[in-house]
Amino acid sequence: MNLKNDIKIMPRSMVCEDSNLRGDITISSGCLIHPSTTIIAESGPIIIGENCIVEEYATIVHRVPKGHKAYQDVLDGTVKPLVIGPDNIFEVGCTVEALKIGERNVFECKSYVSADVTVSNGCVIGAGCRLVGEQVLPEKTVIFGQHCQQREAIEKQRSQMVQLDYLRKILPNYHHLKKATYDPKRHERKFEACTYFVMQTFLDQA
Repeated sequence: MNLKNDIKIMPRSMVCEDSNLRGDITISSGCLIHPSTTIIAESGPIIIGENCIVEEYATIVHRVPKGHKAYQDVLDGTVKPLVIGPDNIFEVGCTVEALKIGERNVFECKSYVSADVTVSNGCVIGAGCRLVGEQVLPEKTVIFGQHCQQREAIEKQRSQMVQLDYLRKILPNYHHLKKATYDPKRHERKFEACTYFVMQTFLDQA
């Protein structure tokens, strides 16, 4: 499928040049997108919340499969964007196709989450675990082990600010970074100027 790229990189985010970004993608402030990551907005836009980390060889795909209850929306052109909440970590080699992702979740190395899974908040999908089939993960769910057992986390997810601060110092030393492409303040000024022009035109015609 040929996708028209519309990549919006907010200030204070770091996106490595050799990441594979395809489609309509918004990367919010504070995010870190490592090299060799793949993010594909196939069925609709992807909006990545603030302070998310996407590590090497991680894959995030917004693709509604045929047979899914939301597939008709794809055909009608009314599919909702994939909004990924803030403070999520996508570790090395994970593949995430979930259509709903809350905040403060960890997708550990080589884990897989299908489009039928809804991920709420504070969940951990353990290394190598594969989640398929329609299911909703309650908050603070931990998936672990060969058979994907579930339990509730005792503690909340720790803050990742220390890891973010460290990576912000290291990444620019070893990788070329994409420049921020979207300045909310500048676009707000454009919107205000456009609104003023429209109002003046309306008043002149009155």
